[in-house]
Amino acid sequence: MNEQVLYWVWLSLRPRLGAKGLRTLLETFGAPKALFEADAAALQRAGIAPGLQDALLDKNLTSARAILRDCDRLGVRILTLEEETYPAAMKHTPDAPAVLYCRGELPVSGEQPWIGLVGARQADRRGLDLARRFGAEISACGGLVITGMAKGIDAAAAAGALEQGCPVVGVLGGGVDVVYPRENAELFARVAARGCLLSEYPPGTAPNARHFPARNRIISALSDGVVVIQAAEGSGALITARWAADQGRDVFSVPGPPGEALSRGCNQLLRAGARLAESGRDVMGEYVYRYPGAVKMQNAECKTQSEGSENKDQGSKSKDPESGARVCRPLPEDLTPIQRQIAEALLEGPMQLDALIDKTGLPAAQVLPQLTVLQIKKILSQEPGKIYKLR
Repeated sequence: MNEQVLYWVWLSLRPRLGAKGLRTLLETFGAPKALFEADAAALQRAGIAPGLQDALLDKNLTSARAILRDCDRLGVRILTLEEETYPAAMKHTPDAPAVLYCRGELPVSGEQPWIGLVGARQADRRGLDLARRFGAEISACGGLVITGMAKGIDAAAAAGALEQGCPVVGVLGGGVDVVYPRENAELFARVAARGCLLSEYPPGTAPNARHFPARNRIISALSDGVVVIQAAEGSGALITARWAADQGRDVFSVPGPPGEALSRGCNQLLRAGARLAESGRDVMGEYVYRYPGAVKMQNAECKTQSEGSENKDQGSKSKDPESGARVCRPLPEDLTPIQRQIAEALLEGPMQLDALIDKTGLPAAQVLPQLTVLQIKKILSQEPGKIYKLR
């Protein structure tokens, strides 16, 4: 058990301690362990309020140790403010959480544009289609999609990015092992396998209405820009946009038909000075010079799963290594029945080993050797995390 992480988790559990108060304490004491070892006299000399003093004088580590055990059991990483793996963009915001719990692989920040896509939970079909397309186009152009994993716009944007074989970062209002809403269970699993789920709340924490505004500040802090797709007046998406503006992030808004309830929030943002965005390509065009080499505008032409469904039996859908756009290639004729079954399962996109075994319904003992053969034949490739995809 990492002793330093233990004290970080202990500190994050102190009641009456907000993110800004955390910064002040760390500036005074230097490290969580020093705070843990501080006695009442030291806390008084530092001018800490009596209520917070009581919380800091509680030296019981039972809950912190239990969280570390849960994280170890679930394969959840704990990122602390002092670690290099903590997202750099958020580390320098005044209300960054002491720890982040990470399920999956967090991409390295600063190497590509990170774009938050947010909007209405009760989105209509037009909004869902827009969100899916924005997620797909931003990913195809080299951006990383960040969402709150709620139903509606969030879920559609994440699905669009995943259809391009690209990772997604989902920021949650509960523990990274808690699926909310339940109907997004499959999407949560795909995001965790392909990208990561992030939360400032320990595993097992149930979603709470008070958590979601706090979660929104993390979405915006991680993002270079935040795009709002359908939002009523006073919606949570507008809270995220306000956080983004306060944190110095770009704010984009997708215009909607005048007079419609789901358009009012977006059109209000445009009147307030948000950048107009009609496509993912519009958004990514703002980052061509900020991220030279990472943004590839020619990759914006892509199809979502629904648009390409009429071609699903024509061959394998994969990414062209030169352009990143999806193309159709026929599967080789010399595949054995088991090899073909595996390859056809991957037509839906990259898949983790366990998910691939479940998809094919074949025993692991039959799948594993054939995966090796298919890699030798250059039909598929393996990525970190035992994720397989068609080449």
